[in-house]
Amino acid sequence: MGAKYAKGLKCRECGRNYEKKPVHVCEFCFGPLEVDYDYDAIKKVVSREKIQSRGKNMWRYAEFLPLDGDPVVGLNTGMTPLVRARRLGEELGLKELWIKNDAVNYPTLSFKDRVVSVALSKAKEFGFKTVACATTGNLGNSVASQAVRAGLECYIFMPANLEQGKIIGTSIFGVHVVGISGNYDGVNRLCSEIAGKFGWAFANINLRPFYAEGSKTFGHEICEQLGWKAPKHVIVPMAGGSLICKIDKAIKEFLKTGLIECSDTKIYGAQATGCSPITTAVKNGWELFKPVKPDTIARSIAIGNPADGFYAIKTMRESGGWGEDVTDAELVEGIKLLARTEGIFTETAGGVTVAVTKKLVEQGRIAKDESVVISITGNGLKTTEAVLTAVPRPDVIEAKLSDFEVLVEKIRERDKKAEAVAAG
Repeated sequence: MGAKYAKGLKCRECGRNYEKKPVHVCEFCFGPLEVDYDYDAIKKVVSREKIQSRGKNMWRYAEFLPLDGDPVVGLNTGMTPLVRARRLGEELGLKELWIKNDAVNYPTLSFKDRVVSVALSKAKEFGFKTVACATTGNLGNSVASQAVRAGLECYIFMPANLEQGKIIGTSIFGVHVVGISGNYDGVNRLCSEIAGKFGWAFANINLRPFYAEGSKTFGHEICEQLGWKAPKHVIVPMAGGSLICKIDKAIKEFLKTGLIECSDTKIYGAQATGCSPITTAVKNGWELFKPVKPDTIARSIAIGNPADGFYAIKTMRESGGWGEDVTDAELVEGIKLLARTEGIFTETAGGVTVAVTKKLVEQGRIAKDESVVISITGNGLKTTEAVLTAVPRPDVIEAKLSDFEVLVEKIRERDKKAEAVAAG
């Protein structure tokens, strides 16, 4: 693997160096830690041909990941489809639109499978017996699934009011699931205390520097799948703000090591208006965000006090991108739009990203003749409640051909009326 290229941890604020160990905050300035790599050494050994000769999974980018040995979980995670979205592009007026679809990621149908594969493999290397996480849904699904596969004891802490699909999708694995009254920010605070008290491996707390590195492979894959080119525009949903930063880091890593020749990618962050501390800061020109109390059906990205919010703001500004948010009604329309044009059923976070893309195009922020990638990070089957009242109920008839013939005429009339309304 690429362990010898991960030199250790480094504070993102003061630059102080640390050994590779399960810590996430600088003890001097309290800044966040991240994995530090020897990119000069990587450049000497990595090549497009070497990467393409490896398995079709996230571990083909081993030199850019922080393990000391082989992964113990996630061997089939990653290398999800990059879909040319022609019909959606026509609707939005975009010439070259792509969907990066982690709604079909293995094993639990979200991009969180990437980060968990790294975090739990690292937990095993550190000798932990118990793993845990604070979650808004997808992370809990993935930690539970991969923990049982790794033979680790597992605790999942989540807001008690999450969607049933997310709760069941965690509980089915037989791990310890703890529901907490209130929102995610309260869950996260409690988990920080538990991590200190019990000494467990929390994927998104004391293992966060390693965990977050898995997100980079989302960006690595986009560049490889575009023919070793960076897109002009990428739209990313934001909860804690880590993914948008790591996609930016991934593109820069490929540039540093010669895997792509150039990059002028603009990166855009998407949030739901009911929980939009990061996009609100961007639109108001603030350097820091103001924490908020979440009030949105997009629960998977409903984090009112995002851990990487400051860095997400910085990423958007430095890339020349922007931050935008949409209402719950708009995100539902985004889910439906993606489904009826490209046949992809995304969860609420994806509805946010699609709807934000539409808004950015309307604002003239995204050029219509440049390459655009929309990030889809989770599967709609987990959040069916969001669209329960937004889709028509089935037409019910008797098992008679005559009844169907009558129904067909009704459907045709209905479609004509809908087309007339759409045409104005």
